[in-house]
Amino acid sequence: MVSGTFPSGPFGAWLASDPEVAALLSDEAERQSTTLQLIASENFTSPAVLAATGSLLTNKYAEGYPHRRYYGGNQVIDEVEDLARERAKALFGAEHANVQPHSGASANLAVYQALLDPGDTVLAMRLDQGGHLTHGSPASITSRIWRFVGYGVTPAVADGGHPGELIDFDQMADLAKRERPRLIVAGATAYPRVIEAEPFREIADSVGAYLMFDAAHPAGLIAGGVHPNPVGLSDVVTFTTHKTLRGPRGGAIVCRAEHAKAIDQAVFPGLQGGPLEHVIAAKAVAFAEASRPEFRDYARRVVDNARVLAAALAQQGFRLVSGGTDNHLLLLDLRTFDEDLTGKEAQEVLDRVGITLNRNQIPDDPRTPFTTSGLRLGTAAETTAGMGPADMGQIASLIGTALRRRGDDQVLDGVRATVAELCRLHPPYPDLGAGGVGSPSLAPVDGVPGDRSAPG
Repeated sequence: MVSGTFPSGPFGAWLASDPEVAALLSDEAERQSTTLQLIASENFTSPAVLAATGSLLTNKYAEGYPHRRYYGGNQVIDEVEDLARERAKALFGAEHANVQPHSGASANLAVYQALLDPGDTVLAMRLDQGGHLTHGSPASITSRIWRFVGYGVTPAVADGGHPGELIDFDQMADLAKRERPRLIVAGATAYPRVIEAEPFREIADSVGAYLMFDAAHPAGLIAGGVHPNPVGLSDVVTFTTHKTLRGPRGGAIVCRAEHAKAIDQAVFPGLQGGPLEHVIAAKAVAFAEASRPEFRDYARRVVDNARVLAAALAQQGFRLVSGGTDNHLLLLDLRTFDEDLTGKEAQEVLDRVGITLNRNQIPDDPRTPFTTSGLRLGTAAETTAGMGPADMGQIASLIGTALRRRGDDQVLDGVRATVAELCRLHPPYPDLGAGGVGSPSLAPVDGVPGDRSAPG
């Protein structure tokens, strides 16, 4: 114990010599267990993933690839990385896997380096339409090396017709014909609908382009069978392991065998040095967990919860970008709720009451990326913690109340108390000691370590 606040178990004992870090870990454990985690790119890993990430594999230097290392003593490490690669290939039905990327951004950059020459043209979704920084944002190094052309979504439909704000494939086809890109990027970071690989493949084939699918957000939904698998139609698929896949923070690449050598060389030695083998071990654990039948049920519940949350927020007066959601995330347009409320202010108010999410631009947002007119929410983490449709309805009501009465301290205190009680009923790590961390138990609950959500 450190100052009487840090939980018992090895973490507390090992950090007894550094009370400052121990206290900060305790504070973060408190935050995660007493506030709602609705950031779409976050999740709660299993205790087994936590254990692997914090393992002694962090001590080993392993530049290179299994059986082709630049250091000795990698006999066990080779087995670890081979296991992770084989599990990734099996999970997504891929011919080759590279599990070394430190992040999704690193994975994307490696693909560009492997398949493109400097100055080549890439067609990708614009950041202000739902894309990612590494899809050619001016703020990213990607736009300094390659020439990105951005596609977007269709206009919003306000007359009660079919929802707009869907990927504009007509626009994409016209751009591809005119710009002749060498690579087309599918995937997004703030798009609440299913992204099918087929139309991307058709457009790519029509201009002789490679197709890369950035599955950072839906990777777990793909593994869980509730979203279509883009692997068979794409030349390369990148993804992160810490969002809907519920693994450690990191990235991975799966690709066709013909691109294996170029991808591997781009990751190492092209972009990275020694791989993080403790994280790779944790990726192997997550891939195994995602292959189980219970994970398929989890993925379905993530989507179900998102749809319920979306509908409940619409009843509160928020406009849903694209009219709803098919995946784990949703985008809110705040202007129908309160035209003066910005995403920045809304995020800060909700932080105060213990509801964690992020401000986000919406398509054709009149406000800046720092201010925004929208919010992005996700259901992956709280579904892991065991929350269901009834909880989603309550969360929507709490969000509406907090933002509608944001100037009333008494109301905000009441919302905060309700949030704390909701979190108490659904702790992310109920068996790991006070505050949600401690000595990791590897015993699974309902077959999936860390998943306390009830079936159905």
